[in-house]
Amino acid sequence: MSAPASGRPLRADALRNRAKVLAAAEAVFAARGTSASTEEVAREAGVGIGTVFRHFPTKESLLEAALVALLERLAGEARDLLGAADPGAALFGFLARVVAQAKAKQAITEALAEAGVDAREAARQSGGGPGLKEALGALVERAQKAGAVRTDIGPADVMALLAGLSYAAGHAGAGEGVLAIAFDGLRAPDAGSAPPYPAAAGSVPRE
Repeated sequence: MSAPASGRPLRADALRNRAKVLAAAEAVFAARGTSASTEEVAREAGVGIGTVFRHFPTKESLLEAALVALLERLAGEARDLLGAADPGAALFGFLARVVAQAKAKQAITEALAEAGVDAREAARQSGGGPGLKEALGALVERAQKAGAVRTDIGPADVMALLAGLSYAAGHAGAGEGVLAIAFDGLRAPDAGSAPPYPAAAGSVPRE
């Protein structure tokens, strides 16, 4: 978990409270949209509103931190999958999990936009984002070397597809059928007819 903007290290209990607030913010904004308040986040986290404001003086700072935490968590998940025994299953499972969390990310970015904050710039300045792109690129390359993903596409293409799928899931409620179609388009011609996202609901076997 990143340190607060002041740079001072937090005590263990303060770190726990900060993590609880960020997790609650993600859940609340995903469920209730941009109109959700910091008071609702505090109730969801089981802490007082004063605790929220000690860590995040404004709603915008809370939203920025929640977005960065989400991106960092996804990047960590992607890096953890680089040792998976089945690179194809690892990639498709990860993509499915990212799309499943699209509603939370969309709600946060929309709330930031309403507040006049550029979500991409906020994530970039906070250190979130690039790690996810690099880790996803490594997952794509491993899947290509394993023959699970077509070789005429690059990580940027997969990122663009993922952005489109996430938008569709967040706004149009795109479901498993859309994922199946998209993932079929990513597979190498001789990769067979594996399930579209075999690791979506569970862990990926490791070597």
